[in-house]
Amino acid sequence: MTSSLNKAKEALGARLRELRLDAGMTGTELARRAGWHQTKVSKIEYGKTKPTDDDIRVWCVHTGAPSQLPDLIATLRNIEAAWLEWRRVLGTGTKRRQQASIKLEAETEVMRVYHPFLIPGLLQTAEYAEGVLRSVVEFQQVPDDVDEGVSKRMERQQILYRRNHRFHFVIAEQALSTTVGNDRTMIGQLDRILAVVGMPRVALGIVPAEAPCRVPMTNFTIFDNRMAMVETVTAELTVTQPREIAQYARAFDVLAKQALTGEAARHLILAALDKRRGRSNFH
Repeated sequence: MTSSLNKAKEALGARLRELRLDAGMTGTELARRAGWHQTKVSKIEYGKTKPTDDDIRVWCVHTGAPSQLPDLIATLRNIEAAWLEWRRVLGTGTKRRQQASIKLEAETEVMRVYHPFLIPGLLQTAEYAEGVLRSVVEFQQVPDDVDEGVSKRMERQQILYRRNHRFHFVIAEQALSTTVGNDRTMIGQLDRILAVVGMPRVALGIVPAEAPCRVPMTNFTIFDNRMAMVETVTAELTVTQPREIAQYARAFDVLAKQALTGEAARHLILAALDKRRGRSNFH
């Protein structure tokens, strides 16, 4: 968390330094005009000090860059909130994080979800969700409340049936093959995905395994056009900067255009099902 926070502060400072240089102004002159101690400018620019909202407003006024204010304020307000280590998010187990998702998803009209190797949570069966959450508990070494977490994840799925909400899921073909649980678990999950193909207000696309690589392949979710969330190995990243959200939206559009839908998607799912059933005693 500390190194990530420092990098974020340094990046913000570098952007502010560019504005000052573009205005042809020295750090001493900016500090004088703002009524600050002469070292404050350099401390902000090199990430030693985190500026306040007022500091950025004053900075933009004196460097003649008022158009940059909204994006800079968004960056500042999310420096600390944007990067949450899993040990904090899951400090009491998985249930609390699932509960937070219920609220966030209820406030979202359009969700766009991409995952390169797993079925997204809103489309998971209880058995599949149990396998996913158990692996999270074991890897992150957090309290084991898998049953409660699964219950909340299933509760989350009620949002799929409510009006005024739309969902667009894009998964890589690998997600049909990644084993969670066992063959029985996977057969149930693949059957569930087949049912999703025809659901109202839900769009599902599958990017074929041999599709060309056009964008970075990391899982992410976009909530309307106000937030994107990305899961890393160590932390959950929340993106609220408009320009970055737009970039995630562009990435999603590229992936969605590569994805197969409708009958073509069903064909991929059925092929994965046949493979599982062929090596399973479960029919």
